[in-house]
Amino acid sequence: MTNIILCGGNGTRLWPISRSLMPKQFVKLFNEESLFQLTVKRNAQFCKEQFIVSNTEQYFLALDQLKELNVKNNRYLLEPIGRNTAPAIALGCMALDKETVVLITPSDHLIKNNKKYAKVLQKAQALAQEDYLVTFGITPTFAETGFGYIEAKDDDVKAFHEKPDFDTATEYLKKGNYYWNSGMFCFKAGVFLEELEKYSPEIYKNSQEAFENATKDEMVRIQYDDMLKIKEDSIDYAVMEKSTKVKVVEADIGWSDVGSFDALYEEFPKDENGNTKNKNLVAIDSNNNLVLGTQKVIATVDIDDLIIVDTADALLISKKGSSQKVKNIVHEIKKTTQLHHIHLTAHRPWGTYTVLEDTPGYKIKRIVVNPGKRLSLQKHFHRNEHWIVVSGTATVTVGNETRLVRPNESTYIKMGEVHRLANEGKIPVVLIEAQVGEYTGEDDIIRLEDDFER
Repeated sequence: MTNIILCGGNGTRLWPISRSLMPKQFVKLFNEESLFQLTVKRNAQFCKEQFIVSNTEQYFLALDQLKELNVKNNRYLLEPIGRNTAPAIALGCMALDKETVVLITPSDHLIKNNKKYAKVLQKAQALAQEDYLVTFGITPTFAETGFGYIEAKDDDVKAFHEKPDFDTATEYLKKGNYYWNSGMFCFKAGVFLEELEKYSPEIYKNSQEAFENATKDEMVRIQYDDMLKIKEDSIDYAVMEKSTKVKVVEADIGWSDVGSFDALYEEFPKDENGNTKNKNLVAIDSNNNLVLGTQKVIATVDIDDLIIVDTADALLISKKGSSQKVKNIVHEIKKTTQLHHIHLTAHRPWGTYTVLEDTPGYKIKRIVVNPGKRLSLQKHFHRNEHWIVVSGTATVTVGNETRLVRPNESTYIKMGEVHRLANEGKIPVVLIEAQVGEYTGEDDIIRLEDDFER
């Protein structure tokens, strides 16, 4: 069995800890492990390989986190833009033998009961071997209005239902044959593609064309124009709600999509007053609060049932029960800032950079370049740069000259000069970069050569 892991989505409901360049599946929320890492570890017990479907930025995050796990047999398919789950799954299945049983899982779900999960997978795999499309129906524990529902009779799917209002969700809960739609599936690659061709022929045709045109070396890389032609649609609408081959497996597995701070609160350990445990929290007469933050001491007095999320560049305060509205905050901040997109510390394919100060006219960064990595050959139109190496030895190219820059040495790059920074050593290169100019935005960069094909 192959685990196709879907890494799309920006996790806007968990802003400000989740950003588009560091979405929630890669944030290390649980004992210094991310939801992505937990997904890989959980399914690697049952699957011979991982097939990660992601965009370019998330590919490098996945690559780094898989190295930490030391998990082998990883394959990748890169989408230039997301077109929802039906095309993503189709492209993944096209890269596999048609008889391969695939387990489709989002990368950002939490499952706590591994013993029950193993039994559920065994049943799903058996049904998939009989050429059924299997969906996993989560046993509901309360009247949730944020999920779609699956109506079932034994293991037959009677109907899929959209997100209900509270009264309808309460009725579903009473009836006992309605399940939360988990977004997890199991089937043979070939059977799914046959059903996709039958019920959504346009998506099938354009996906097939995109796959045939893709570059296939170390990974499958879909071309932008080909991806753009594919209709955006979910697997539910494109196939599952139409096919006559669908089965459901009831899954009482301690599942959560961790889709809001209210959901996250339920998963974290609490102190005797119901506040989430946090070594930085000083709480006086405060109860049942979610408090996240590692940068500074957070003190609370006489507050109950709040969500407080503190990061280096943003602070969120919300009532519990209202955290679904966080995505509306993201919509607003997009208009004037990049806070939806990036943290002060950004993870790049070559390492990281941290913005230390950003003021009109100049920006100061701390840059870490990993051993064996190098930045793109590039130039800027609106800024000069001054690099000071504080650790390691950097190989710096400016114009036609290449030289080594050691700790306590520096180099200057004039506006418009072609330059590159590389780490040919065995330890990380750490440097301070001072940018000076009328514009210091991250989009003032012209890449002439790039190891990472950006």
